Amino acid sequence: MSRKLARSAVFASALAVLATPALAHHGFGLFQMDIMRKWSGTITKMNLVNPHSYMELDVVDGSGKKVHMRCEMRAAALLRRSGWTTEMFKPGSHVEIEGRPHRDDPKACYIENFKIGDGPAMNRNDQFQTKGIDTSKRPPRLADGQPNISGDWAVEQLVLTVPPSGGNGSMIPKSQSAAFAAGRITLQQVQATQPPRARVTYTEQGQKAATAFDGRSPKDNPWFACKPTSIIRDWTADWPINRFEQKTVGGQKVIDITYGLYNFQRRIHVGMAKHPDRLKPSYAGHSIGQWEGDTLVVDTVGFAAGVLSPPTRSSEQMHIVERFTFDPQKVSLRRDYTVTDPVYLAAPYASYDIMYLSDVPFQKQPCKEMTPEFQQ
Repeated sequence: MSRKLARSAVFASALAVLATPALAHHGFGLFQMDIMRKWSGTITKMNLVNPHSYMELDVVDGSGKKVHMRCEMRAAALLRRSGWTTEMFKPGSHVEIEGRPHRDDPKACYIENFKIGDGPAMNRNDQFQTKGIDTSKRPPRLADGQPNISGDWAVEQLVLTVPPSGGNGSMIPKSQSAAFAAGRITLQQVQATQPPRARVTYTEQGQKAATAFDGRSPKDNPWFACKPTSIIRDWTADWPINRFEQKTVGGQKVIDITYGLYNFQRRIHVGMAKHPDRLKPSYAGHSIGQWEGDTLVVDTVGFAAGVLSPPTRSSEQMHIVERFTFDPQKVSLRRDYTVTDPVYLAAPYASYDIMYLSDVPFQKQPCKEMTPEFQQ
């Protein structure tokens, strides 16, 4: 295995440099990021879960008493896309950890670096080489003429990369990481290639709701309750792998989407002329799609009131139009989206994102929020 070591204690600030609605992270919580400590113990379990993975271990404290700890790592979706596996964390193995203590819970920590047994020292952001994917035999269209968008899709992964000038580094798209590390491109040039953050313009009610929103409360923020947020945010949040399946059900063409973040499903009814008159409000709403060349135009209504993207709330009047454009040369899928909601948004909320066929296969990841302050 080849690894690209990236050492940094400021992952969130580096990530924010390229932050978009898809890439914004949910922060460090109550971990004391200005303090670095060391722990030594025995691995008892590795929880490869979303939204944070946790290593469990037994350590011996200063009084000689055995203490069971749980230490945070990145989300399972991120670790698996980076080539990590549970086999790397064999229970019973000795582990040395360097990380950040929790402000309130002495049995919790945030892992920066660690070493298992006689293995190499590792950093939480290390990347392991993956095999890549062969698209040479992939048909660009299905037998019925639809562009072939079935498969496992993921936004390009960001890699923590340090430029020649040094410093803590920045989160750089994998395809541009080597050029940035060599100084051939600047951070500004990288930023110019990234989708812009959707701009929010609130109504008076929308502003009040956003101001009152507690982004670190499971009651307000679905993220910390292992619940989906919206079909806009969850498409790319924390770099999940999403699955598209084009099929015929009951004589009707549909596209089923499984969102990899929290394994929720959505169905697009291809060719349906209009939405049913009566819809039961739901998280995913009701989607109908029409092909315009290589672009699938999807219209979705029938949402339950919820959260578009923290701290922006959404109402049952939310209306979303997405345009999925397939590029057979790049084997990419670009999604342009526009969200309107007369209750909370005074202007459309719009941007785009781009996905590529994933070199790591889709796999359902369990969700188990183990961060101390989010325990319910």
